[in-house]
Order: sequence, then structure tokens, then C-alpha cells
Amino acid sequence: MKWGLIGASTIAAEHVIGAIRAQNGNSVEAVLSSSRERGAAYAERHRIVRAETDLDSLLSSPVIDAVYISTTNEKHRDQALAAIAAGKHVLCEKPLAMSVADARAMVHAAARKGVVFATNHHLRCAGTHRAAKAAIAEGRIGKVLSMRVFHAVLLPKHLRGWRIDNPDAGGGVIPDITVHDADTVRFYLDEDPERVVAQAVSSGLGQGVEDSVMSVWTMPSGVMVQSHESFTHPFAGSGLEVHGTEGSIFARNVMTQQPKGTVTLVNASGETELPYDSGNLYDYALAAFNRAVSGTGRPAADGVDGVKSLAVAMAVRQSAHEGRAVDVNYEGM
Repeated sequence: MKWGLIGASTIAAEHVIGAIRAQNGNSVEAVLSSSRERGAAYAERHRIVRAETDLDSLLSSPVIDAVYISTTNEKHRDQALAAIAAGKHVLCEKPLAMSVADARAMVHAAARKGVVFATNHHLRCAGTHRAAKAAIAEGRIGKVLSMRVFHAVLLPKHLRGWRIDNPDAGGGVIPDITVHDADTVRFYLDEDPERVVAQAVSSGLGQGVEDSVMSVWTMPSGVMVQSHESFTHPFAGSGLEVHGTEGSIFARNVMTQQPKGTVTLVNASGETELPYDSGNLYDYALAAFNRAVSGTGRPAADGVDGVKSLAVAMAVRQSAHEGRAVDVNYEGM
């Protein structure tokens, strides 16, 4: 499969280009950038055949089978719809769009066209999270009672820019991190949050957008979920806890793009470190995407997963802005 990159991004450079090339027969053939100079330099640096500044030119190429979209959030919808219309398979960064309705439209367009459409939710691809979920599924902590996600970090300087000062581009910690945590909770619990209550602040880094948020989610099963995301916490660490009637799981330093961290099961017998697959998260995601294209599997996170994580994040933002509990609106998906 031959890929085009829509966006000469840091995440593509650091993670996705290598993961594409790690798949047998996959290659990166083109990159799209709004700047001719930046695109050319990016293509040369990453050994990409050509750089484009025109989306239609990239999509009209019969060489390109699939695209990876990693532009700023407000561009995702139109770029994905254009790629789908051109018959390309799409792996899109989260959040899929600026609204749930737009994200739904992307999923439906891909279904009508018969192309694979996936969301790049990398956390569910980590061996740590898969090992923890497997332990829960095996009943090792009994009936799940509650879950706590803590994903408060210090946003690296090279990633700030629009994320901390441009709401029109989809900036703020909620579309950047809460959307990931929503997908992670859904991955663990296999259910969709029903209602959220949240508070958000701009505590020094955000300029016109929130940089910290805390929320509590109501789940259909009665499991209680607490979530904390921030751009401003340099030493908080990240992770999650899942507590049940027969034990608890403590996953530390696992809310990351790297295959690292610890997963500890605690029960009446004591503490047990759970082994996990330490493979590359993005290699796992791209392998699943390739299987989906070949008709032998599904993406690690498909378009519906992307819609639902966005719906939760939008409910968190609405609750924080309005100061009330908000029902999550999945708009029929």
C-alpha cells in the first residue's frame, strides 16, 4: 500500500512514517504542506518521493492508496471527505472533526464509498493497556466499580503553538487529550459514557482555550469514572486505575506514545506485575489498518470510535462552559 501524508507534521515524522514503512509493501509516496519550502524540506528529510501543496493533486494520483491526515483539527473534515471521494483509505488523527455531526458525516461517506476509515487513537494500541484490559476481562479484579484516569502533563514547547492559543484550529486540552482518554475508557469498559460533569480552567499556558480539565462520567453499568487532563503539570505523572470487587489495577506512566510503563494487579494475594507486549504502538495500529484494507480485520480504532470519543470530549467542554451536567450526544451513532 502506498501512502500520502496530508500534513507535514511532527507526529508523522516521529511515529507514523516509520510505522508505515514497517509494514510489508508499504511506502510513503507524497506529503502535502501548505508551504512549498516546508514540504520540500520535509520530503527530503524523510526520504519521501514528492511534496505537494495542492490536495487535489495528491489525491488524483493513482499511485496513492491511502492517506494519513495530521493537519490542525479544523481541516480534518474537508480533507478526509476529499480523500474518501477520491477512493482513498483514510487514517485520521483525533479529534476527527470540530463537531460530532461532521465526524459522523466522514464515517458515513467512507461506508458509502467502501473505503477503510480509521482514527489514530494510539493508546489502545499499547501493550500496557491491552494487558490491563485482558486482566479485567479474565475477571481478575472481579466486578469493575470505578476507574480513574490521570493524564496531566506539561505540553512540550515544540507542540504548543495552536494547541494553546487557537480555538478555531481546535486548540485546548479537551480536544487534544480528553478525547484520547475518552477512547481509552471506552476501550477498557466496552461501554459509552452517558453523562458528564466537568470543570475547566486556563491556568497559565492556555490563551483563549482551556489548559486543564477535570470531569466525572456516568456509565450505563454504574461504573464511576473520573478523568483529569492538563497541559501544565510537569511532575504529575500519568496513568490510570481500575478498581473492582476483587482487586485493582494500577497502570503508571502508560498514557504515552512510547511502549513503556508498569501495570500492577493488587488483590488479596498481594501485588503482581503484569507482563505486556512492548512493541511499537504505531506499528500495531498500522498493521491493523493494513489488515482492514485487505479485508481480514478491523482498524485498532475505527471511525465510530473516533465519533464517540469526540462526543464525550464535546460533552466535557459543554459541561465545563455551562456549569451543569451534560448528556453525551452521539447523534445516533
